[in-house]
Amino acid sequence: MDEEQIMAVMEQLIRHIFKVHLDVDLGDFPVMTHEEATRRYGTDKPDLRIESELVDIAELMQAVDFKVFSGPANDAESRVVALKIPQGASLSRKTIDEYTEFVGIYGARGLAWVKVNDIEAGADGLQSPILKFMSAEVIAALMQAVDAKTGDIIFFGADKTKIVNEAIGALRVKVAEDLDQVNPGWTPLWVTDFPMFEKASDGSLTSLHHPFTAPACDAKQLAADPLGSLSRAYDMVLNGTELGGGSVRINKPEMQRAVFEVLGIGQAEADEKFGFLLEALTYGCPPHGGIAFGFDRLIMLMTDATSIREVIAFPKTQSAACPLTNAPSEVSNTQLRELNIRLREQRQ
Repeated sequence: MDEEQIMAVMEQLIRHIFKVHLDVDLGDFPVMTHEEATRRYGTDKPDLRIESELVDIAELMQAVDFKVFSGPANDAESRVVALKIPQGASLSRKTIDEYTEFVGIYGARGLAWVKVNDIEAGADGLQSPILKFMSAEVIAALMQAVDAKTGDIIFFGADKTKIVNEAIGALRVKVAEDLDQVNPGWTPLWVTDFPMFEKASDGSLTSLHHPFTAPACDAKQLAADPLGSLSRAYDMVLNGTELGGGSVRINKPEMQRAVFEVLGIGQAEADEKFGFLLEALTYGCPPHGGIAFGFDRLIMLMTDATSIREVIAFPKTQSAACPLTNAPSEVSNTQLRELNIRLREQRQ
């Protein structure tokens, strides 16, 4: 099986489930690359019921006299985006302040905005504390880039790419829910072509999924350009929720060692930790792959529940306690002896 075959089988399965149990025809699932999803929506599990998209405006902001925008606009690892919210100009300053606190959860240091009170009046029809930093030409180009209309509000994100994607991507969903701009219905899709690796905070590389996902390139290309290498991974997304994720797996020891090398795992460490796998692969392993569904999330969506706790037989609290079974319960001394566990009284 390759990824196209696996995706076809699983798509047919989910379509059948929705047709039989909800009498809903999901139709064919569109396919979107990870790059396109994060560029347009800031997330790899976009909710396509929401029409607003992130618009890159870095080129417009590279020369503005506003370092909050010009700094990231001239940084290859950063991003400057605009998010137009139709008919959002009626939002109060209090609500905008609340949204500013909200994006702060994701590391954003602020939230710039422009209210479009009268698009025909040009700059005079706009309201924002940041307009003084932009020329009339830049303002006009900005309005054209986002296709602004009277009554809209435009939010901005300018920071490292990861922060912008997470903050403005989450804001896109929250504002749409608050303003009742989430269209009804079901919008399934496949997200593909995930990067093999991403940078950790210390600059090292880590696997975006896990180190056993097969790359879409050969070992030589992987070693030469690890951050530019894509994986043979795929996620099924429905209404902004990841239903399941999977990949074609590595089936050759040479490729598995190449991935370990990129991750800084040398031959000795690889043999110590994964020698059983590497040896097994030398005997011949057929190409294979699969997918794992989040069954609780699927049932949550189908029943229109607000939390997976509503559809789990024995949901736990945040402290991992079960109100129904009173777990965790007392453990007898007999059980402790069976596990060779001895309890020691904590001294005050």
